[in-house]
Amino acid sequence: MTATLAPSGPPPVTALPPPRRRHERLELVVLLAATAVLYLWDLSASGFANGFYAAAVQSMTRSWKAFFFASFDAGNVITVDKPPASLWVMALSGRIFGFSSWSMLVPEALMGVATVALLYAAVRRVSGPDAGLLAGAAMALTPVAVLMFRFNNPDALLVLLIVAAGYATVRAVEAASTRWLLLAGVLIGFAFLAKMGQALIVVPALALAYLVAAPTGFWRRVRQLVAAGFALVVAAGWWVATVDLWPAADRPYIGGSTTNSVLELALGYNGLGRIFGHIGMPHPSGGGAEAHHPAEVPHEAMPPHPAPTGGFPGFGGGPGLTRMFGTEVASQVSWLLPAALALLVIGLWSTRQAPRVDRTRASLLLWGTWTVVSALVFSLASGIFHSYYTLALAPGIAGLVGIGGYELWRHRATWAGRVAAALLVGGTAVWSVVVLDRSAEFLPWLRWVVAVVGVLAVFALLVRPGGRRLGAVTALLVVLTGGLAPAAYAVQTATTPHTGSTPNAGPPTGAASLFLDQLRRHAGSLPLGVAALVGGPDPQIAPDLVALLRHAGTTWSAAAVGAQAAAPLTLASGTSVMSVGGFYGSDPAPTLAQFQGYVAAGRVHYFFVGNRGRSGGQERSPIARWVEDSFTPVDVGGQTLYDLTRPVH
Repeated sequence: MTATLAPSGPPPVTALPPPRRRHERLELVVLLAATAVLYLWDLSASGFANGFYAAAVQSMTRSWKAFFFASFDAGNVITVDKPPASLWVMALSGRIFGFSSWSMLVPEALMGVATVALLYAAVRRVSGPDAGLLAGAAMALTPVAVLMFRFNNPDALLVLLIVAAGYATVRAVEAASTRWLLLAGVLIGFAFLAKMGQALIVVPALALAYLVAAPTGFWRRVRQLVAAGFALVVAAGWWVATVDLWPAADRPYIGGSTTNSVLELALGYNGLGRIFGHIGMPHPSGGGAEAHHPAEVPHEAMPPHPAPTGGFPGFGGGPGLTRMFGTEVASQVSWLLPAALALLVIGLWSTRQAPRVDRTRASLLLWGTWTVVSALVFSLASGIFHSYYTLALAPGIAGLVGIGGYELWRHRATWAGRVAAALLVGGTAVWSVVVLDRSAEFLPWLRWVVAVVGVLAVFALLVRPGGRRLGAVTALLVVLTGGLAPAAYAVQTATTPHTGSTPNAGPPTGAASLFLDQLRRHAGSLPLGVAALVGGPDPQIAPDLVALLRHAGTTWSAAAVGAQAAAPLTLASGTSVMSVGGFYGSDPAPTLAQFQGYVAAGRVHYFFVGNRGRSGGQERSPIARWVEDSFTPVDVGGQTLYDLTRPVH
């Protein structure tokens, strides 16, 4: 197997990308058009998707100060708990076309199409158009990609930028190009401004591929990487430095931080806190509540595995090496993960004697390190983890499938190559059946189809190649074996509305996703904040309450503890609603003294409690306690508000 899987000869150091063949552009157009249809189909069915970010985007369309800082409210009390880059794109779209579900979500879908195009281009430059098409299709049909490129979380821009950095690194490796390597650093820097620390997970992959394979001297490679690192810091740091140097009294509080600092947010809550837990988690002080979700779910209804950080529990499974293969994550991204890891090993073995500058091995190192490091970080993270984070893992898997699959296919004339391919395809079929079995009610016949097609593909691979027709049939069977199951989940995801803060692709599989599915089915009977958090149909706000907020005539029509209660009111009324304590209701902004000043100045009219009276997170908030003791409650559409212009005498 050692000899038969070795390449016949290394490519020249200055090897150019494979020449374009007839119909290649048409094939790419078909891939991208199909991706666009999948990502844009009935896009507005998800409404405002994640109301937390949608409310911020609406505020950013109305205030340039809110735009720069990514404020949750147009009055600029507090920011969202992420940097602003992804929100900038959606807010600019809203300013141009008017704020709506379509103007917010279409840019996300187009980012998905661009990501597929960039991944195709990166793989094609090394292994040709067939490998590029395979990688692009694998990326486009990954269920979590379909989910997040139709959603308004920061992950869409994050993944577009890191894939663009991967493409720039591939170009840099070809000719030891400083310009392309600096561009990769800049792109990672701007990805940091989309989702902070998660952008840095792929840096080892980019650096290793360049350090190993760039056709220039070692110390020049080191100097170039240092320069790229500097470019990364500048691209990421300009906004961080500007905000932290801005006088705190003249800007909103940095949501999610404990010290009103973007740098602390990046290192804590959005950095080490995600990996180790607790670090940088919100704590009770000022006007916020204790560290909890303000819209709490009754304890007896919670899923069985609480999160170790006090975050919303259980959605992503517990930390451990098997998390990527567990019931909460596998159906999102891991359909081809075992095959990708096997192809990485086979590819590195077959290129072990190639020259240092071999571009195939360089790309295997890039996408392989990307996959391994991302999977390990996500698997072992003890902080808040959601299964949709794994969107950033999908390009690595797809790149390995494209390059590794193509290289293995080229060796199918050898017995060792055919056996390796048969084992890999057979294993993929078995794994697909296992994952499909976790959602037994979803297309129960599909697992049998995958099993039968997998068996046929294995037999076809074991037959010595005997002509183009047999090769085409074999290739089709292989693609169907690996693609049928994730494609079915992808279509199901695209035809299902997704809202809230904890979306999942495909039908529910694990205990936590089943629990969420049940909550979403009964969202109408849940408190407003809970319904907004878990998703389901957009919360229905009583017309009388909407009219009351629209005629408030103040800077903030109302205030509510936590963004999950404030966001639906913001979106339904089109007014600015203050989120006391930020996302969780636990940030110290505004303080009680600040809030009392706003009320005395007539800048906030109502305080929203909802249909739970004085229970839950409200009773933990000093602002809520002061309001309840000082002002008169009114009932509007079954919801309780306090009129802050009518003090108790």
